[in-house]
Amino acid sequence: MPPITALLHTENDVRRLGRALETVYPCDDILIVDHGSRDGTVQIARAYGARVVAAEPGASPDHYLRLVRPGWILCLDPSESLTEKLAASLFELKMEWKTEWKTEGTSPPGNTGPAPAFCFRLREETNEGWIEVPHSQTRLVPRTWSRWDARFPIHEPSAVALEGELLRFTFP
Repeated sequence: MPPITALLHTENDVRRLGRALETVYPCDDILIVDHGSRDGTVQIARAYGARVVAAEPGASPDHYLRLVRPGWILCLDPSESLTEKLAASLFELKMEWKTEWKTEGTSPPGNTGPAPAFCFRLREETNEGWIEVPHSQTRLVPRTWSRWDARFPIHEPSAVALEGELLRFTFP
């Protein structure tokens, strides 16, 4: 079963990071790329068992992929959390991988061709309440993924949608 590594970029996120890390329990590893935090962000990350590396100036988004174990990468922002349903979907996916889907980047059960990515719905907190972002977010990609937009994968239209949502909190 290919492992899933949660990958988060942080900078002074001490007030949000714990909430995000509480929800990545389906992941086998956590990698934090810290961009010079001057608060307790790094200590919080380490308290959750994350590996923390310092961001390198001018590094491309895929530069940090060499630090990820072979398998899949779940990309999150420190202000985001997985719903219980999304976490359950990730566990179900891992069980499918364990029994039927042996290698990174191959087809999920019942499909043909490569499995380029998985996407999730995103709900965002606003002053007026929660809103659903109109398009899914590609956030679970194989380590070999090469299409990035800053810290997140470029959306893949053929990405397989998983049940559950990402929640983006805008208030601490």
